[in-house]
Amino acid sequence: MPHDSPTDPSSKNSELPNEMALKVKSLETLLVSKGLVDPAALDKIVDFYSNQVGPRNGAYLVARSWVEKEFSSKLLSNPTPILKELGFHGRQGEHVVVLKNTREVHNLVVCTLCSCYPWPLLGLPPSWYKSDEYRSRSVLEPRKVLKEFGLDIPKETKVKVWDSTAEIRYLVLPMRPEGTDGMSIDELSKLVTRDSMIGAGYALTPEKINE
Repeated sequence: MPHDSPTDPSSKNSELPNEMALKVKSLETLLVSKGLVDPAALDKIVDFYSNQVGPRNGAYLVARSWVEKEFSSKLLSNPTPILKELGFHGRQGEHVVVLKNTREVHNLVVCTLCSCYPWPLLGLPPSWYKSDEYRSRSVLEPRKVLKEFGLDIPKETKVKVWDSTAEIRYLVLPMRPEGTDGMSIDELSKLVTRDSMIGAGYALTPEKINE
């Protein structure tokens, strides 16, 4: 299962496959030629979610949850007011459910029908998330898929797969790495990867960041 580098959200693997890129470009050209899409506005949207949002909003939520128990409790029970207050609420993120990974349960997010994804929290979805292979195999054989991502989930840990829809998007709250006591929210945010907030990765350790 191809996936992006956990430390480089701009990895080449995040680009669309050639065939898909051609289809998207053809559709864009058609819409622009018919006056249905403003290319400048489209470029602005892509730039915003690629370079200004990325996974940073989601990483902030995760890091703050690790530090503040009350914030974590509210985020897990009813995230909408928090997302609105922080300005993380909007198109493709109207209704978000937060899932907490523990030693007992590991959550994995997929969209079997298309590529529903919490853009305001994670930016643009990676190409592997939109692939037919991931969308089908993650439901049928999640442990095997996770192992291909480098996650060897213990047998005693239950794997739960959540299917995103047009109505509901999911954000995974990964487990806090060991050796991070005393770190600030900003420092912890750097350990949170996009893949870990989908359930296809773990948060990084401080040693991994310093490599």
